[in-house]
Amino acid sequence: MKISILSILSFFLFAFAFSCGNEAGQQQATSGVTASSTPGIDELTQKIMAAPNDASLYAQRGALLYENENVDEGIADLNKALELDSTQAEYYHTLADMYMDYYKSGAGLTVMQRAGAVFPRRIPTLLKLAEFQWILKQHTEALFTLERIRTIDPQNAEMFFMFGNVFKDMGKNDQAINAYQSAVENDPGLVDSWINLAQLLADKGSPVAGKYFDNALRVDSNNIEALHAKAYYLSNTKNDLQGAIALYKKINTLAPQYEEGYYNAGLLYLDMDSLDQAYRSFDLTVNIAPAFAAAYYHRGLAAEMLGKLKQAKSDYENVLRLDPEFQSAKTGLQRLK
Repeated sequence: MKISILSILSFFLFAFAFSCGNEAGQQQATSGVTASSTPGIDELTQKIMAAPNDASLYAQRGALLYENENVDEGIADLNKALELDSTQAEYYHTLADMYMDYYKSGAGLTVMQRAGAVFPRRIPTLLKLAEFQWILKQHTEALFTLERIRTIDPQNAEMFFMFGNVFKDMGKNDQAINAYQSAVENDPGLVDSWINLAQLLADKGSPVAGKYFDNALRVDSNNIEALHAKAYYLSNTKNDLQGAIALYKKINTLAPQYEEGYYNAGLLYLDMDSLDQAYRSFDLTVNIAPAFAAAYYHRGLAAEMLGKLKQAKSDYENVLRLDPEFQSAKTGLQRLK
C-alpha cells in the first residue's frame, strides 16, 4: 500500500527521537496505515508508535478505520490486536463482523469458531457463533452450539430466538413457533421474536397472529420491520388496504428513504384504482431507488392507465435497461405500439 509523505515524515521524526532498537516496532506499528484526515486515526497511530504492544490501541484504530471504509487496514489491525491479546472476546466479535460485512463470511465463521473454543461458556460469544452458523446454513452446527448454551442458561431468551431462526430456516415451522414463544415468554421485549411468531401464525391462518404483531409494536411502536410486517398482514390476510396504507405512511414519515414503504403503498393504491396516488408513490420510489426495476414498471403501468403513454413507454424502456428479461415490461411496450 502506498505510504503518504506525512506518514514517512512522522516515522523519521520518531526514529530520530528514539533509539535504533525501537525502529522495527515503530515500522510494524504504522505498517499499512496511511496518514488520515479522520479525527482519531492519526492520534491512535501516534499512540501505537509509542506503545506498539498495546492490543487495545490496534483494536480501537481498526474499528475506526473500518467505520471510515478502510476495510483491509481495519481487518489487519484487529488481527494484530488478537495476536497481541487473544483473551478479549470483543476483538473476535468485531473482526468476525468485519469479515462478514466484507463478504468473507467463511473467514468470519472461522474467527467465531476460534472464539467459541477460547470462551466455551461465554453466552454472547456462543450466540454469535450460532448466528454465523445459521447465516451460512450450517443448521446442524448451529443447533449444536445452541444446545451448548442451553446447558449453561436453560432459559436464555436469545437462545430460543436463535433456535426459532434455525428451525424456521429448516422449514420446521411448528418447532420455530415453540421456540419464538419461549423467547418472548422469557423476554417480552424481543421485537423480532414477536414479528417472526406473528408471521408464522399468520401463515397457518391463526386468528391470534394480529395480536402478536400488536405486541411487537407495543414494545417499539416505531419499529420499521414490525410496521412493515403488520402492514403486509393487513393487506394480504385481512384485506384491510386502508389500514396497511396508513402503516406505510407512518413508515415513510419515520424513514423517508425507505423505498419499500412507498412501493408497497403504490401497489395497494393500484388495487384500489387510486391511480394518481399509485403513480405518485411509484414516482417517489424510483427517485429514492433509481435501480428499482419493478418500481419503474409499476409507475409505467399507472401512467399507461392514466393515459400518459409517453411516460409509460419511457418507464417500460427503463425497466428493460435495468432488467432485459422483465417480461411484463416487454408486454407493456407491445401494447403501446
